[in-house]
Amino acid sequence: MLFRSPVSIDAASVSDPVLIRQDGQVLYTLASVVDDTEMGVTHVVRGSDHVTNTATQIQIIEALGGTPPAFAHHSLLTGPGGEALSKRLGTLSLRDLRARGVEPMALLSLMARLGSSAPVELRGSVDELVEGFDLSRFGAAPTKFDEADLFPLTARHLAGLPVEAVAESLEAIGVPEALRERFWTVCRENIVTLDDLEGWWVTFREGPTTEVPEEDRDFVATAFDLLGEPPYDEATWSEWTGRVKEATGRKGKALFMPLRLAVTGRARGPEMADVMPLLQVRPRLG
Repeated sequence: MLFRSPVSIDAASVSDPVLIRQDGQVLYTLASVVDDTEMGVTHVVRGSDHVTNTATQIQIIEALGGTPPAFAHHSLLTGPGGEALSKRLGTLSLRDLRARGVEPMALLSLMARLGSSAPVELRGSVDELVEGFDLSRFGAAPTKFDEADLFPLTARHLAGLPVEAVAESLEAIGVPEALRERFWTVCRENIVTLDDLEGWWVTFREGPTTEVPEEDRDFVATAFDLLGEPPYDEATWSEWTGRVKEATGRKGKALFMPLRLAVTGRARGPEMADVMPLLQVRPRLG
């Protein structure tokens, strides 16, 4: 046992396993043994709920003339509050996580270190994960799994990708080819999943839908009167806010924050000098 101290089981105390159903279907206990033996598997790493049936499987392997692999039974994952994770919890299926935008390397990076003494760090490839993988660093205590941890890792993974890696996603939401590299450079550090890209593109293409607070509406209306029609460039933001400051007397956060909200619909995000060249329409009050 690689996670635990040696475990012995009196096989006579375990009921005879069902290996083949009446209809001829071969069940897991026999099928896994035959497969592991034929494939020359040397290590089996699985959950602690399989400890008991390991004794039976070792006996079957030896009866078939094979050499039992080394078995490592890790602790079962629990939820953030220590509750049991159910296989029937649909939100944790790979299909569901994929649909919610979790990137494969984010999931692999978390699962390859969860329950070990090594910190969870985003890796760029499976080879990098394998390089630092060591069973001796894992313990037998229950390990808490929080799916929320997958999303910061996904965001960091996406932020490091080149535009070529997301070209299909950009094409799918309608970003013109000529704007894709600029759009990705501006947005990639301001998304959690690739699904967030569409919201940014809708904002740039059609304008935001967020309402400006009542106390800033007159100020924003004046500011928009001082902004010309697109296309804009990197100098537009500085030049525009300079005119607005002179006309209204506002400065600092009182100047910049309402304009950011009015233009992007968000209180924070990328540099506005980079945003302005992506705007396809002149911002207007809703």
